[in-house]
Amino acid sequence: MVYETEPGVRVLVHSQRPSGNPIGELILVHGLEGSSASGYARSMVHAALQRGWATHRFNMRGCGGADDLAVTGYHAGQTSDLLAFLRERRRTSSLSTSSLPIFLIGFSLGGNVTLKLAGELGESARELLSGVCAVSTPIDLAACVAALGRPQNFIYQNRFLDRLKDRIRRKNRLSPDVYTLEHLPKIKSIEEFDDHYTARLFGFGTAANYFRTQSANQYLERIRIPALLIQSKDDPMVPFPVFEHPAFESNPCLTLLAVEHGGHLGFLSRGKARFWLDGTVLDWAEGNIKRPKHVS
Repeated sequence: MVYETEPGVRVLVHSQRPSGNPIGELILVHGLEGSSASGYARSMVHAALQRGWATHRFNMRGCGGADDLAVTGYHAGQTSDLLAFLRERRRTSSLSTSSLPIFLIGFSLGGNVTLKLAGELGESARELLSGVCAVSTPIDLAACVAALGRPQNFIYQNRFLDRLKDRIRRKNRLSPDVYTLEHLPKIKSIEEFDDHYTARLFGFGTAANYFRTQSANQYLERIRIPALLIQSKDDPMVPFPVFEHPAFESNPCLTLLAVEHGGHLGFLSRGKARFWLDGTVLDWAEGNIKRPKHVS
């Protein structure tokens, strides 16, 4: 389904409901150049539906084959579209006889968006959400982009770069006055891409300023709802030292679940379920079900 989040901007959301009455709603936010079709999102939805959750796979601006729904694209700190959809879900849920709890689940870059939104909302998040979960999240964008630039991570960086450059080419065909191709041949890293495109298109000026202002680590202390962060210590894209942040000691709303192995969005299970992540997140959400206040 397509939702208008602001004048001239629409996003694509894939929603599914369980066979019976849902116990709550999950809004899933994908990672960099991912979509509602990403494997981790589909896996989570499959598990959630079986356990009675309604699910919404939220595509960030222009994702999921929806380049034509908005002139501008998305970035790591763009929370306005997600907030607009969240408010619509809360409004719709409040019209029913029982207001359902809503949780946000963000994967990788989507986790940064999710945590940043929770921090921006502060106390008012309790009126909209029962909790947020962030998985394999680059809470320090500068440190994570630097990690991607290491020689051992060239496969990951090149894969992301290829997809980002393809997006610029598609956008150029739709809006050539906004998206130019002149910089593409010389861009060899994510930092260079963000410096030439993301920072300039969204008014951040430079990649360094974009990373500094849009990283979720600056918002962790302001989160006032249950927040679960799941992170593997061997994630090649997210250096684990970024989680040595004082907010994890001072803010009781934050829970960091750190495991030795899991890579980036891996978390493979030896059991029947492919990803132990799915059950872990759902157990946490079901343990934090609360009835949000009515919002008009």
